Amino acid sequence: MIKVGIVGGTGYSGVELLRLLAQHSGVELTAITSRKEAGMAVADLFPSLRGRIGLTFSDPANAPLTSCDVVFFATPNGVAMGEARSLVEAGVRIVDISADFRIRDVGEWEKWYRMKHAAPELVAEAVYGLPEVNRAAISKARVVANPGCYPTAVQLGFLPLIEANVVDLDHLIADAKSGVSGAGRKAETHILFSEASDNFAAYGVPGHRHWPEILQGLAQATGKRVGLTFVPHLAPMIRGIHATLYARITGDVDFQALYESRYATEPFVDVLPPGRHPDTRSVRAANVCRIAVHRPHDGDMLVVLAVIDNLVKGAAGQAVQNMNLMFGMDETTGLVQLPVIP
Repeated sequence: MIKVGIVGGTGYSGVELLRLLAQHSGVELTAITSRKEAGMAVADLFPSLRGRIGLTFSDPANAPLTSCDVVFFATPNGVAMGEARSLVEAGVRIVDISADFRIRDVGEWEKWYRMKHAAPELVAEAVYGLPEVNRAAISKARVVANPGCYPTAVQLGFLPLIEANVVDLDHLIADAKSGVSGAGRKAETHILFSEASDNFAAYGVPGHRHWPEILQGLAQATGKRVGLTFVPHLAPMIRGIHATLYARITGDVDFQALYESRYATEPFVDVLPPGRHPDTRSVRAANVCRIAVHRPHDGDMLVVLAVIDNLVKGAAGQAVQNMNLMFGMDETTGLVQLPVIP
């Protein structure tokens, strides 16, 4: 059994991680930390876990994290980088759900996240945890940087086109929408029910911190610098990402066949038949990305639709997928739950 610790288990990604790990046949939950909730039973904070999770929250200073095989960080940005080094030196492997190790250029990371990076040497060795691209490297990694929710949907949507070099790489457009859980489990005005419900708005248009992460991934796929306009929106729903992606065609291929071939062996990417339109509820609570490919009016613009659950394939589910790869387990273990409808 893999001994698992979780740092920061009181947010939405943390409780989603607990939900998935409670159904995983190959893990033993050893520790879960929270300074604020130390001493409280996990099931008292999250009644949905009653009868499945018997742990209490531990103060991070006293938690037996070094006895774990793997530790997940489900913490705000800036926490993992300060604590990961001592764990790695103790032989513990890390899956960081925050953004601390995603961007390889430390200076670029510091620009977007507005803090000094505490462990640049771990950034250099961290593997970006998008299994559909980096599966082999993930399996050997000591530190895995779990991708962000928007970057997961956008990269999976664009990758076949980028890899085949059949679209204009200088003028890609990603128009993406997220449910309010993407902002985290905290009290902020813009995610209050009376603010977010019955409302729809763009944000971060001048620049969003997921933009350099997406650019980095797409550039890795093509070996060239990519031009991307990325506009995120807050949608009046709890969970889900819907990315509508636009690319001007430069090479005439069978795009449907291109996507079906690229993802034929991927257990968590579903390419829909021609003419279909994926919706966010078709992936709710499941570790899957559904993709549809359209060429409106047989013109020179391709439109790709990609949907994920931001808390599962966009966070905790992908983290478990990465853990499975790191420990040589079947990649789908603990992740075969069907989507929840309605």
